[in-house]
Amino acid sequence: VQLQASGGGAVQAGGSLRLSCAASGRTFSNYRMGWFRQAPGKEREFVSAISWGGGMTFYADSVKGRFTISRDNTKNTVSLQMNSLKPEDTAVYYCAAKQSRSSADYRVASGYDNWGQGTLVTVSS
Repeated sequence: VQLQASGGGAVQAGGSLRLSCAASGRTFSNYRMGWFRQAPGKEREFVSAISWGGGMTFYADSVKGRFTISRDNTKNTVSLQMNSLKPEDTAVYYCAAKQSRSSADYRVASGYDNWGQGTLVTVSS
């Protein structure tokens, strides 16, 4: 599956952004989807994930209550609504996919086989 992330940009602290990831090439509903981010000088970290059917969602503690992941299997898209953004949310955000109906390993990058190109989110104070 090919992934194309979009929606990044610059926003002030407290603002909102909505990231989208469009998938093509395979049966999207067979894929678990995730969002990761990588800040300058830091390792890539887990942000959020959603099961193949959308019934299960997972969040890093740092974004819980502020970010919401969702998917539309009819449009082959997964979205990340980010509210109450903080400067520490500044990073390149990547969407990722794993052809699996299991939610195992959803928190680790190695649990995904396909990655989008990343979209930059910059939050200023």
